[in-house]
Amino acid sequence: MPLLGGVRPPIAALLCMLLTVAAFTALGLGTVHEQDVPQAVRDAERQIAEDAADTVGASINARATAVRRSAASVTPAGGSTPAAILRSLVPTGHPGQGGVLLDPRTGRSVAASGETVPLTGVDTATLARPGTANIPPRLASSGNAEPRLLLFTRVTVPASGGKKDENHDQAGDLVGDQDPDERELLLVVSEKVAAPAVYGGGRTGQLVDRNGRVIATATAAAAGAAPAPGAEHRTLPAAAVNAVNAAVNAAVNTGDASGSVLGDGHDGLRRVTGWASVAAVDGKDDTSGLGLAILTARDVAPAKEGADHTWFAVMAAGALVVIAVLVTAVLWSTMQRPLLRLHLSAARLARGLSDRAEARQELARPVPVVAFGELGRVGRALESIRRQLIGETGPEPAQPVRRRPGVRALVLVCALVIAVWGLPLLFLLNRAPAGKAVPAVAVADQQARTEAAADRVRRSLDRASTDLAAVASALSGTTPERATEVLRRERADHPMYRSLYLLDRSGAVVLQVGKEPLRTLDDVPAGGGISQVNTSGKIPAIAAYTQVPTAKNAKNAKAAKEAKDAPAVVVAEIGVDALNELVARPGLGTVWLTDAHQRVLAASVGFQAFQSLPSRSLTRLVARTDAAPGSAGSPASAVLHAGTAPGEGQSVAAAAPLAQTGPAAGLGWRVVSAEPAAALKLAAFQVQARTMLAGLLALSAGVACLGWLHIVVVRPLRTLAGCAERLADGDRRTVLYPVHHDECGSVTRSLELLRQALADRDRDAGAAAAAVPAPSSPCGSAP
Repeated sequence: MPLLGGVRPPIAALLCMLLTVAAFTALGLGTVHEQDVPQAVRDAERQIAEDAADTVGASINARATAVRRSAASVTPAGGSTPAAILRSLVPTGHPGQGGVLLDPRTGRSVAASGETVPLTGVDTATLARPGTANIPPRLASSGNAEPRLLLFTRVTVPASGGKKDENHDQAGDLVGDQDPDERELLLVVSEKVAAPAVYGGGRTGQLVDRNGRVIATATAAAAGAAPAPGAEHRTLPAAAVNAVNAAVNAAVNTGDASGSVLGDGHDGLRRVTGWASVAAVDGKDDTSGLGLAILTARDVAPAKEGADHTWFAVMAAGALVVIAVLVTAVLWSTMQRPLLRLHLSAARLARGLSDRAEARQELARPVPVVAFGELGRVGRALESIRRQLIGETGPEPAQPVRRRPGVRALVLVCALVIAVWGLPLLFLLNRAPAGKAVPAVAVADQQARTEAAADRVRRSLDRASTDLAAVASALSGTTPERATEVLRRERADHPMYRSLYLLDRSGAVVLQVGKEPLRTLDDVPAGGGISQVNTSGKIPAIAAYTQVPTAKNAKNAKAAKEAKDAPAVVVAEIGVDALNELVARPGLGTVWLTDAHQRVLAASVGFQAFQSLPSRSLTRLVARTDAAPGSAGSPASAVLHAGTAPGEGQSVAAAAPLAQTGPAAGLGWRVVSAEPAAALKLAAFQVQARTMLAGLLALSAGVACLGWLHIVVVRPLRTLAGCAERLADGDRRTVLYPVHHDECGSVTRSLELLRQALADRDRDAGAAAAAVPAPSSPCGSAP
């Protein structure tokens, strides 16, 4: 019967796996080389461009939504002129540079305000085609003028409103099933494209279109410094611009989102350029058709030449090859080869039980005995059984034997030899101290991204406060039914609003939509702003509020009483989940939003409301952002050696104040981030990670293969040695059952055959002894 498994597969697998780990060590460590600009810096520049692109995209989407909502909320009265309607849609102080109302059928202007809206190349009839959804924004320019962002929406006005202008074709007023008393106009608002918000000293940000034309430029000054004169006119090197433009065009066509380009050296510096498409990946927002992209660039000093790890890789791999060959040779010579010889010897003795003469000669050959451990014990037992079968001796009583180290000790020694190689790699060698391994530019990039995260939260809160002010104006003097409709529409348009409710002048809730408020404002506030309502509990309660203007038509006592009983404040409770999404950014690590007392309000990972930051080092870092009373403080960053969680290694952390101006300025909130240093793509950490992986793989291979060997060979062999010795000592009653089809199982089957033969011989000898007549009495009869 062929043998299945046994001693050979674990030993062969151990050799192959250790040689594979040696090859990985040589290739994995030998191919890591220090770069003058680490990949971590290039990745950070790409992510900074992504952050700026998200900010620009969110701004464009917010402005397009605001224009549509403004058009939907205005209900022109009969007799209103187009100019009056346009003034209500684009009032003085509006962010738009200009506005125009167009007849969508002819494309002619009905009313205009502000600067001339560049409509060259814009097919208004196609844009205003009935049945189309929201009209996406467009970029347009006239000649060499600065490009403008055009925002479109439809406006329904009374057909009799105002005096028709001479270019208006009254016969063409009706569109489809439109009410004959109404007509639809196209509102076009022209706005200046905002420059991207970039952070980090000396970094330049540019907004470019699909043709590579720069639309807007911004430059971030170093902390505490003013921008250099003329810094806003800095441009990227031509080679970098060409490479980035090609990448951006490919991104627009293929859906790729971002990347980075490393420029040539100049004046001892290298320019790192990151780019990101402004359009959403799914292509479903208002920026998808604009073809805009963000370019960010920064000059960095090349890193000093680092250590070459090739020699270490070759030496470590060579040592493991020697260990693999040595361990395999020891196991082969002391375990595999002797066990195979025992298997053959036991099978030979079993064949010798036949009555054929040539078979009986097998019993005449002695069993070779290996003087080592369990294998030696089994060999001596087999030799004793052979001699009993040929009648040279009988069962020998068991003698107390001093147990010596056996095959289990041998396997343990082999494991220790492998551990001598693997443990230093796993815990000691090639450790990278973060303070020296992390370049200063990587720490600065972490701070710049944290400032961008704080700016993103601030902008979102500012928009929430601004939109709430528009809601308050719409609620002035309205009926409860109309107010409920306005609040429901507002909550549907703002997913970050958890609930919306109205307070009267006594602070009681008179109307509420959405979820039940976690906690309402204790006092009726004056003006508008954002407030942290609670400082304890399971969920932070954050509210934006603004006063509802008093109706101006209170001309009698009844109207004055109604105005007095009307809602005083509209409040929007901001959901924590929305804040969690705002602070979470890929590649920034763990991000927390903390209050003025450094308690967590939101985070990119799971947290308990109002808990402290996870480490004292982070708390001390946040304290560095504090400033004198009345000022917002300044951002700070550092390499933390204590880690941000128990068992976590060194990390790169940063903290930034949330806002210096706006509704959130008085909250004292901070955005704090921490990225594990080992997660940065730096050569030192790559070598450390691969060194640890090589040690772990070697230890895993040793434990797996030697554990396998212990299960299939060592443990059955110890049991087999006891059974063979008991059989040699005269135990003929214990039946031996083979468990596996391997060498130990083969020896067990042979021992069972030998046991049966010895039992039959003993039984025959006993029967023969019983058949012999008893001797006669020595005392005979008298003569």
